[in-house]
Amino acid sequence: MTRVKRGTIANKKRRAVLKKTKGFRWGRKSKERAAKEALLHAQSRMFRGRKENKRNYRALWQTQINAAVRTENMSYSKFISALKKNNIALDRKILSEIANKYPDVFKEIIKSVK
Repeated sequence: MTRVKRGTIANKKRRAVLKKTKGFRWGRKSKERAAKEALLHAQSRMFRGRKENKRNYRALWQTQINAAVRTENMSYSKFISALKKNNIALDRKILSEIANKYPDVFKEIIKSVK
């Protein structure tokens, strides 16, 4: 029987874990056991972080819209409710972008709502 060298899959797994932990501090980037543990925590926090990121952006858009609407003597809540009453289906992301890049267009939107 011919000799079979083992461990290619195991080595592949280890290499993949260490590749993902590149940039981690101390032994968590180089020691297999510590790297695996660090990855378990990092991946759960990564998921939570993406959710928080979306939340933060929505708050930013609301603030930007409010700032733009206040120049026209209107509050954010009244503006949003007026948009819904007039069936203008623009989401907050688009509205904040219009308010920042095209203020004259945003003023036209406010006028159409009033």
